[in-house]
Amino acid sequence: MTCRLDAAVIPPQPSQSPGDAAPLPAALDWIADDLAALRSAGLERPHRVRSGRQGREVDLDGQTLLNFGSNDYLGYAGDVRLTKAASKAACAEGFGAGASPLVSGHSQAHELLERALADLLAVDAALTFPSGFAANTATIAALAGPDDFLASDARNHASIIDGCRLSRGRVGIYPHRDMAALDAILSQAGSARRRLIVTDTVFSMDGTVAPLADLCELARKHRAILMVDEAHATGVFGARGSGLVEETGCADGVHVRVGTLSKALAAAGGFVAGHADMIHWLRHKARAWIFSTAHPPAVAAAATRAIALVSQEPHRRRELLVRAADFRQTLLQNGLDVAGATTQIVPIVVGAARDAVAVSARLAEAGLFVPAIRPPSVPAGKSLVRVSLSWHHTAADLDRLAGTITSILRDRAES
Repeated sequence: MTCRLDAAVIPPQPSQSPGDAAPLPAALDWIADDLAALRSAGLERPHRVRSGRQGREVDLDGQTLLNFGSNDYLGYAGDVRLTKAASKAACAEGFGAGASPLVSGHSQAHELLERALADLLAVDAALTFPSGFAANTATIAALAGPDDFLASDARNHASIIDGCRLSRGRVGIYPHRDMAALDAILSQAGSARRRLIVTDTVFSMDGTVAPLADLCELARKHRAILMVDEAHATGVFGARGSGLVEETGCADGVHVRVGTLSKALAAAGGFVAGHADMIHWLRHKARAWIFSTAHPPAVAAAATRAIALVSQEPHRRRELLVRAADFRQTLLQNGLDVAGATTQIVPIVVGAARDAVAVSARLAEAGLFVPAIRPPSVPAGKSLVRVSLSWHHTAADLDRLAGTITSILRDRAES
């Protein structure tokens, strides 16, 4: 039997440009000006509707494209094995969790997932959240407060930035991966009650990696807590697939490990992992865990199945990283700027926001979905098209993409 969403339940979207909409209420009329400013700067975001499953190809607004815009690094997002695991859990436990984990929302499926995460990361315990964003903001705000000092990489994810803000602590931003600058700002933390260093391990817009060994050394030197976000590394790096902490042998120096279930693990939600006492303490202090309904047990079951597949199919991450290295090398040989990327995320820097949008549109015309990334996700003047590689992509797919991007950028340079 073919699985298909009944289109009858989706009302047709009326064809309407922003100028055709009814006037905004007076209290909101400033929104029209703000939207016009975004449009003028090339920063307006498209509203797309995807049909069918994620995979090597994607159907966006009725156009089938080779998909380089997904974080489905291991190719599990459309895998029927996850679908079956979710369906079985939904039959057993229903779909909705019904309450926060603290009250009655923590199901057997959630318990199995948290144990599987702890086993994967070789730590005492793990705690799951409705999203990776919630995991970061809740954990940072629990670990640090107004009397504390937080050091954050300039290219950290928005969830880390917002978590630092929510803590109300003093925040020092160090230039991307600049350990001398980090050392200097930690030396200026003064009489702070606690010091917290927080960083991504794989930076989502750059494809670069954090210098974990150096970060561990600085954390020891300054008696700081080291918290890392493995969102784009979980499942992809390490002998067991647990991430860059494992790959670099830095587990002893990292105190808090955060990740997401929605990328290589192809489900949804986030997690925090580490010492059992810390996890138990977060159950009392992490507001996004205490006051949010747990994500559905079916989602937890799908994530648990994905963790098992990560262990059973290590060839997927190995093959992904080999193809990514070959693809980056091809782009460099073609004279393109990949901004120092060393992972499965490969940015091609274009410059102005409008130019990145134009390049993405040309790629779509050629049957390739490669999204444009613009401020505030990247600094002004550093807009790019970001290639997210998946195990599904073949060498021929990557050759096609490299050739097309090179041709488009050369044409623009010559025009």
